[in-house]
Amino acid sequence: MEPDQTSLLRHTVATLAYRGGKALRGAPPEFATFRAGPQTRTPGEVLAHLGDLLDWALSLAEGAPEWHNAPVLAWDQGTARFFAALAALDRRLASGAPLGSPPERLFQGPVADALTHVGQIAMLRRMAGTPVRGENYLKAEIVAGRVGADQAKPRLEFD
Repeated sequence: MEPDQTSLLRHTVATLAYRGGKALRGAPPEFATFRAGPQTRTPGEVLAHLGDLLDWALSLAEGAPEWHNAPVLAWDQGTARFFAALAALDRRLASGAPLGSPPERLFQGPVADALTHVGQIAMLRRMAGTPVRGENYLKAEIVAGRVGADQAKPRLEFD
């Protein structure tokens, strides 16, 4: 893989951590079971799916693709799983070892899907009455390798 592809993919994973962290932090306990409609996933189910996507991305990167549907965890545990999976994927990308799947495929499949689901959680927060403040993400301090729950403070938020 070319270094610029690795850098972009790692930056995307860090962006996912930043945006995901913002959507996940501070959610009240009852938010995990909020249901926007009779056939929609709960935020807890979406969070479990996010973990599954990131686990799948790692398995693809390692050249041994596997999909597993994990059970829905308590919100804090699901959040911890999300960040642990991001960290594992970032470590794999940073290792310099050849990828078992082209970076374009990693992006277009599990990583892009995960970005979509983080947006769903943010939308569900607003629908549930616990919105996340909007932000100019262009100004956010997002750094490849920073994929844990501890993220930089927002630089420019708005209501």
